[in-house]
Amino acid sequence: MNPKLSLAVGIVCISFSPILVKLADASPLVSAFYRMGIGWVILAPYCLVKVELKLPLKDMLLALLAGLIFASDIAVWNVSLTLTSATVSTLVANLAPVWVGLMSYLFFKRKAGRLFWTGTLIAITGMVILVGINNLLHLKVNLGLILALGASFLYALYIILSKGVLQRVATLVFMFWSVLASSIFLLLICVLQHDQLAHYDLATWYNFIGMGAICQVAGWVTINHAIMHLEATKVSIALLLQTVIAAFLAVFLLNEKLQFMEIAGSVVVLAGIAVTFLKPRKLNNL
Repeated sequence: MNPKLSLAVGIVCISFSPILVKLADASPLVSAFYRMGIGWVILAPYCLVKVELKLPLKDMLLALLAGLIFASDIAVWNVSLTLTSATVSTLVANLAPVWVGLMSYLFFKRKAGRLFWTGTLIAITGMVILVGINNLLHLKVNLGLILALGASFLYALYIILSKGVLQRVATLVFMFWSVLASSIFLLLICVLQHDQLAHYDLATWYNFIGMGAICQVAGWVTINHAIMHLEATKVSIALLLQTVIAAFLAVFLLNEKLQFMEIAGSVVVLAGIAVTFLKPRKLNNL
Protein backbone atom coordinates (compact mmCIF):
# COMPACT_ATOMS: atom_id res chain seq x y z
CA MET A 1 0.00 0.00 0.00
CA ASN A 2 1.16 3.53 -0.75
CA PRO A 3 2.66 4.92 2.52
CA LYS A 4 0.58 8.12 2.44
CA LEU A 5 -2.62 6.15 1.82
CA SER A 6 -1.60 3.74 4.58
CA LEU A 7 -1.11 6.66 6.95
CA ALA A 8 -4.53 8.10 6.04
CA VAL A 9 -6.25 4.75 6.65
CA GLY A 10 -4.45 4.35 9.98
CA ILE A 11 -5.41 7.82 11.17
CA VAL A 12 -9.08 7.18 10.38
CA CYS A 13 -8.93 3.88 12.29
CA ILE A 14 -7.35 5.32 15.45
CA SER A 15 -9.80 8.23 15.35
CA PHE A 16 -12.47 5.79 16.54
CA SER A 17 -10.55 5.26 19.80
CA PRO A 18 -12.01 8.16 21.86
CA ILE A 19 -15.50 7.29 20.58
CA LEU A 20 -15.21 3.64 21.62
CA VAL A 21 -13.62 4.57 24.97
CA LYS A 22 -16.52 6.92 25.66
CA LEU A 23 -19.09 4.27 24.72
CA ALA A 24 -17.45 1.55 26.81
CA ASP A 25 -18.63 1.28 30.40
CA ALA A 26 -15.09 0.95 31.75
CA SER A 27 -12.20 3.10 32.94
CA PRO A 28 -9.90 4.49 30.24
CA LEU A 29 -6.98 2.37 31.46
CA VAL A 30 -9.05 -0.84 31.33
CA SER A 31 -10.14 0.13 27.84
CA ALA A 32 -6.49 0.69 26.92
CA PHE A 33 -5.54 -2.74 28.27
CA TYR A 34 -8.27 -4.50 26.31
CA ARG A 35 -7.40 -2.50 23.20
CA MET A 36 -3.81 -3.76 23.36
CA GLY A 37 -4.63 -7.23 24.66
CA ILE A 38 -7.34 -7.99 22.11
CA GLY A 39 -5.16 -6.45 19.40
CA TRP A 40 -2.36 -8.87 20.31
CA VAL A 41 -4.75 -11.84 20.39
CA ILE A 42 -5.87 -10.93 16.86
CA LEU A 43 -2.28 -10.60 15.63
CA ALA A 44 -0.80 -13.61 17.42
CA PRO A 45 -2.30 -16.58 15.47
CA TYR A 46 -1.18 -15.22 12.08
CA CYS A 47 2.23 -14.16 13.38
CA LEU A 48 2.90 -17.46 15.13
CA VAL A 49 2.07 -19.47 12.00
CA LYS A 50 3.17 -17.24 9.11
CA VAL A 51 5.84 -14.88 10.45
CA GLU A 52 9.41 -15.45 11.62
CA LEU A 53 9.34 -13.84 15.06
CA LYS A 54 12.97 -14.34 16.03
CA LEU A 55 14.92 -11.10 16.23
CA PRO A 56 18.44 -10.05 17.14
CA LEU A 57 18.56 -9.26 20.85
CA LYS A 58 18.98 -5.51 20.22
CA ASP A 59 15.90 -5.28 17.98
CA MET A 60 13.87 -7.48 20.35
CA LEU A 61 14.67 -5.19 23.29
CA LEU A 62 13.89 -2.07 21.24
CA ALA A 63 10.53 -3.49 20.11
CA LEU A 64 9.63 -4.36 23.71
CA LEU A 65 10.79 -0.90 24.85
CA ALA A 66 8.62 0.71 22.16
CA GLY A 67 5.64 -1.21 23.53
CA LEU A 68 6.36 -0.04 27.08
CA ILE A 69 6.69 3.56 25.89
CA PHE A 70 3.40 3.37 23.95
CA ALA A 71 1.60 1.90 26.98
CA SER A 72 3.18 4.52 29.26
CA ASP A 73 1.95 7.26 26.93
CA ILE A 74 -1.62 5.93 27.21
CA ALA A 75 -1.37 5.53 30.99
CA VAL A 76 0.18 8.96 31.62
CA TRP A 77 -2.31 10.73 29.37
CA ASN A 78 -5.27 9.00 31.03
CA VAL A 79 -4.02 10.00 34.46
CA SER A 80 -3.60 13.59 33.24
CA LEU A 81 -7.28 13.60 32.28
CA THR A 82 -8.19 13.08 35.93
CA LEU A 83 -6.06 16.04 37.04
CA THR A 84 -6.84 18.67 34.41
CA SER A 85 -9.50 19.36 31.80
CA ALA A 86 -9.78 17.06 28.78
CA THR A 87 -9.41 20.01 26.40
CA VAL A 88 -6.16 21.24 27.97
CA SER A 89 -4.79 17.70 28.21
CA THR A 90 -5.61 17.04 24.55
CA LEU A 91 -4.02 20.30 23.43
CA VAL A 92 -0.78 19.72 25.35
CA ALA A 93 -0.57 16.04 24.36
CA ASN A 94 -0.71 17.12 20.71
CA LEU A 95 2.66 18.86 21.03
CA ALA A 96 4.26 15.55 19.95
CA PRO A 97 5.30 16.90 16.48
CA VAL A 98 7.43 19.55 18.19
CA TRP A 99 9.25 16.87 20.18
CA VAL A 100 9.73 14.74 17.06
CA GLY A 101 11.28 17.69 15.21
CA LEU A 102 13.61 18.48 18.11
CA MET A 103 14.63 14.85 18.68
CA SER A 104 15.26 14.34 14.97
CA TYR A 105 17.77 17.16 15.09
CA LEU A 106 19.35 16.44 18.48
CA PHE A 107 19.71 12.67 18.02
CA PHE A 108 20.11 12.34 14.26
CA LYS A 109 21.22 15.83 13.19
CA ARG A 110 18.37 16.00 10.70
CA LYS A 111 16.64 19.32 10.26
CA ALA A 112 12.89 19.13 9.81
CA GLY A 113 12.86 22.15 7.50
CA ARG A 114 10.81 25.33 7.30
CA LEU A 115 7.71 23.66 5.88
CA PHE A 116 7.50 21.29 8.84
CA TRP A 117 7.84 24.03 11.45
CA THR A 118 5.48 26.35 9.58
CA GLY A 119 2.90 23.57 9.23
CA THR A 120 3.33 22.58 12.89
CA LEU A 121 2.75 26.17 14.04
CA ILE A 122 -0.38 26.43 11.88
CA ALA A 123 -1.70 23.05 13.04
CA ILE A 124 -1.13 23.81 16.74
CA THR A 125 -2.85 27.16 16.25
CA GLY A 126 -5.77 25.19 14.82
CA MET A 127 -5.73 22.92 17.89
CA VAL A 128 -5.92 25.99 20.15
CA ILE A 129 -8.93 27.25 18.20
CA LEU A 130 -10.52 23.78 18.23
CA VAL A 131 -10.27 23.24 22.00
CA GLY A 132 -11.02 26.88 22.81
CA ILE A 133 -8.86 29.93 23.37
CA ASN A 134 -10.34 30.38 26.86
CA ASN A 135 -8.73 27.13 27.97
CA LEU A 136 -5.35 28.52 26.97
CA LEU A 137 -5.94 31.87 28.68
CA HIS A 138 -6.85 30.13 31.93
CA LEU A 139 -4.08 27.58 31.64
CA LYS A 140 -2.61 26.64 35.02
CA VAL A 141 0.59 24.70 35.54
CA ASN A 142 -0.32 21.66 37.62
CA LEU A 143 0.49 17.97 37.73
CA GLY A 144 -2.15 17.19 35.09
CA LEU A 145 -0.55 19.63 32.66
CA ILE A 146 2.92 18.22 33.33
CA LEU A 147 1.67 14.67 32.76
CA ALA A 148 0.00 15.68 29.49
CA LEU A 149 3.30 17.21 28.39
CA GLY A 150 5.01 13.97 29.39
CA ALA A 151 2.49 12.02 27.31
CA SER A 152 3.31 14.13 24.26
CA PHE A 153 7.02 13.42 24.77
CA LEU A 154 6.39 9.67 25.12
CA TYR A 155 4.27 9.65 21.96
CA ALA A 156 7.06 11.39 20.05
CA LEU A 157 9.65 9.02 21.50
CA TYR A 158 7.57 6.04 20.33
CA ILE A 159 7.47 7.43 16.78
CA ILE A 160 11.23 8.07 16.73
CA LEU A 161 12.09 4.68 18.25
CA SER A 162 9.70 2.69 16.08
CA LYS A 163 11.03 4.49 12.99
CA GLY A 164 14.51 3.17 13.72
CA VAL A 165 13.38 -0.39 14.46
CA LEU A 166 11.06 -0.60 11.45
CA GLN A 167 14.01 0.06 9.14
CA ARG A 168 15.21 -3.45 10.04
CA VAL A 169 12.14 -5.31 11.31
CA ALA A 170 8.90 -6.23 9.51
CA THR A 171 5.82 -4.37 10.72
CA LEU A 172 3.95 -7.44 12.00
CA VAL A 173 7.01 -8.75 13.88
CA PHE A 174 7.46 -5.35 15.52
CA MET A 175 3.75 -5.19 16.37
CA PHE A 176 3.73 -8.72 17.85
CA TRP A 177 6.43 -7.92 20.41
CA SER A 178 5.60 -4.27 21.10
CA VAL A 179 1.86 -4.87 21.60
CA LEU A 180 2.63 -7.84 23.86
CA ALA A 181 4.80 -5.59 26.04
CA SER A 182 2.10 -2.91 26.09
CA SER A 183 -0.58 -5.43 27.08
CA ILE A 184 1.40 -6.87 29.99
CA PHE A 185 2.38 -3.41 31.26
CA LEU A 186 -1.20 -2.09 31.15
CA LEU A 187 -2.52 -5.27 32.80
CA LEU A 188 -0.09 -4.76 35.69
CA ILE A 189 -1.25 -1.16 36.12
CA CYS A 190 -4.91 -2.21 36.13
CA VAL A 191 -4.22 -4.95 38.69
CA LEU A 192 -2.26 -2.57 40.94
CA GLN A 193 -5.13 -0.07 40.77
CA HIS A 194 -7.67 -2.84 41.49
CA ASP A 195 -9.59 -1.95 38.33
CA GLN A 196 -12.49 -4.15 37.31
CA LEU A 197 -11.35 -6.44 34.49
CA ALA A 198 -14.46 -8.59 34.05
CA HIS A 199 -18.25 -8.57 34.35
CA TYR A 200 -18.90 -5.98 31.65
CA ASP A 201 -22.04 -5.87 29.54
CA LEU A 202 -22.06 -7.12 25.95
CA ALA A 203 -21.98 -3.63 24.46
CA THR A 204 -18.78 -2.82 26.35
CA TRP A 205 -17.14 -6.04 25.13
CA TYR A 206 -18.07 -5.08 21.56
CA ASN A 207 -16.36 -1.73 22.13
CA PHE A 208 -13.26 -3.47 23.51
CA ILE A 209 -13.14 -5.69 20.41
CA GLY A 210 -13.56 -2.63 18.18
CA MET A 211 -10.63 -0.92 19.90
CA GLY A 212 -8.43 -3.97 19.44
CA ALA A 213 -9.42 -4.77 15.85
CA ILE A 214 -9.94 -1.29 14.39
CA CYS A 215 -7.80 1.08 16.46
CA GLN A 216 -4.87 -1.16 17.37
CA VAL A 217 -4.54 -3.74 14.59
CA ALA A 218 -5.91 -1.95 11.51
CA GLY A 219 -4.83 1.47 12.79
CA TRP A 220 -1.29 0.85 13.93
CA VAL A 221 -0.32 -1.79 11.37
CA THR A 222 -1.03 0.79 8.66
CA ILE A 223 0.54 3.69 10.60
CA ASN A 224 3.68 1.68 11.35
CA HIS A 225 3.86 0.79 7.65
CA ALA A 226 3.79 4.53 6.92
CA ILE A 227 6.41 5.23 9.61
CA MET A 228 8.67 2.70 7.88
CA HIS A 229 8.60 4.69 4.62
CA LEU A 230 7.84 8.33 5.52
CA GLU A 231 9.72 10.90 7.55
CA ALA A 232 8.89 10.68 11.25
CA THR A 233 8.25 14.43 11.34
CA LYS A 234 5.55 14.21 8.67
CA VAL A 235 3.89 11.23 10.34
CA SER A 236 3.80 13.03 13.70
CA ILE A 237 2.14 16.14 12.30
CA ALA A 238 -0.33 14.10 10.24
CA LEU A 239 -1.41 12.25 13.39
CA LEU A 240 -2.96 15.50 14.64
CA LEU A 241 -5.68 14.78 12.11
CA GLN A 242 -7.10 12.10 14.41
CA THR A 243 -8.45 14.79 16.76
CA VAL A 244 -10.29 16.46 13.88
CA ILE A 245 -11.72 13.18 12.54
CA ALA A 246 -12.76 12.10 16.04
CA ALA A 247 -14.67 15.36 16.48
CA PHE A 248 -16.65 14.75 13.29
CA LEU A 249 -17.21 11.07 14.13
CA ALA A 250 -18.70 12.18 17.45
CA VAL A 251 -21.32 14.15 15.53
CA PHE A 252 -22.57 11.02 13.77
CA LEU A 253 -21.97 8.39 16.44
CA LEU A 254 -22.56 10.32 19.69
CA ASN A 255 -24.97 12.99 18.41
CA GLU A 256 -22.60 15.73 19.53
CA LYS A 257 -22.71 19.16 17.89
CA LEU A 258 -19.77 21.03 16.43
CA GLN A 259 -19.50 24.74 17.14
CA PHE A 260 -18.23 27.21 14.56
CA MET A 261 -14.85 27.60 16.32
CA GLU A 262 -14.38 23.82 16.35
CA ILE A 263 -14.99 23.67 12.60
CA ALA A 264 -12.68 26.65 12.03
CA GLY A 265 -9.98 25.06 14.18
CA SER A 266 -10.29 21.81 12.26
CA VAL A 267 -9.80 23.64 8.95
CA VAL A 268 -6.66 25.35 10.31
CA VAL A 269 -5.27 22.01 11.54
CA LEU A 270 -5.84 20.52 8.08
CA ALA A 271 -4.10 23.51 6.51
CA GLY A 272 -1.09 23.04 8.77
CA ILE A 273 -0.83 19.35 7.92
CA ALA A 274 -1.15 20.16 4.22
CA VAL A 275 1.77 22.60 4.44
CA THR A 276 4.12 19.87 5.71
CA PHE A 277 3.21 17.69 2.71
CA LEU A 278 3.18 20.61 0.28
CA LYS A 279 6.44 19.76 -1.38
CA PRO A 280 8.72 16.75 -1.25
CA ARG A 281 11.95 17.36 0.64
CA LYS A 282 15.10 15.37 0.17
CA LEU A 283 15.62 14.43 3.81
CA ASN A 284 17.19 11.20 4.95
CA ASN A 285 14.90 8.84 6.81
CA LEU A 286 15.54 8.42 10.48
